[in-house]
Amino acid sequence: MAREGSQLIRRPSRMRILWEQIYKSKSALVGLIIVLGFVGLVAFGPLIYGYSPTKMNLPEALLPPSTAHLFGTDSMGRDVFTRILYGARVSMFISCCGIISAVGVGVFLGLVSGYYGGIVDDGLMRISDFLFAFPSYVLALLLMVALGFGVVNVIFAISLVYIPIFARLMRGMTQVIKSEQFVEANITLGMTDFRLMFAEILPNGLGPIIVQATIGIAYAVILEAALSFLGLGVQPPTPSLGIVLADGKEYLRMAPWIVGMTGAVISVMLLGFNLLGDGIRDYLDPKLAQEIR
Repeated sequence: MAREGSQLIRRPSRMRILWEQIYKSKSALVGLIIVLGFVGLVAFGPLIYGYSPTKMNLPEALLPPSTAHLFGTDSMGRDVFTRILYGARVSMFISCCGIISAVGVGVFLGLVSGYYGGIVDDGLMRISDFLFAFPSYVLALLLMVALGFGVVNVIFAISLVYIPIFARLMRGMTQVIKSEQFVEANITLGMTDFRLMFAEILPNGLGPIIVQATIGIAYAVILEAALSFLGLGVQPPTPSLGIVLADGKEYLRMAPWIVGMTGAVISVMLLGFNLLGDGIRDYLDPKLAQEIR
């Protein structure tokens, strides 16, 4: 805060700058609205709507969308809209846990690898290259076959798929930042390696990590849905987006709304996270941040 004449000049907070940037970017604003609306609907929708996601009602099986059942019913008479809401809640929980775990482990490995280099860097990156040799879905399938089914194993599979991505991203950022003058000055002043990595390099390299994590959550939902669709992820009667899709594929001609509505929800969610990630990326861009300041 500074004084110019009789007026006070306040420097806007970073949060306020972020909100202003999102507001200026129409795509980021749309993405934020979609994500917040989706999260709110998943969190509170089932409480308001009132149907059970697992209770069967065979007389109402395969009913088309109507005012009573917004997305129709499935082969067991269960409300599809309710099952999508509960399934999205499960899928979001699994995806967020998987991405958070991947960020924690991947950022640490990338930070250590990029800072020390040498044998440490070669060893960690060779492991990363090995994991990158497998397509994401193939690696996740192999892990689920080896570990077995269940929520915990799906989270572990998603984490292992994304750890190399965050590790390589953080490694590249670390190699760039550690050559900056302020890092060299702190080394001259005797700052420890631990403090340099976690107090200086890490905060300055989190921008791309945040963007990747935002977008990664949406793709992790798709990965979880694919595993559950194949019967390798979440197991019935617990609903997930993949299980709803798997139930609907058997009745694709008779009741196309089951697959259609579920796919539309996944697509809109993916769009929202992508648009929001692009907006955060613009805010964290150094040139744009300098212009805003």
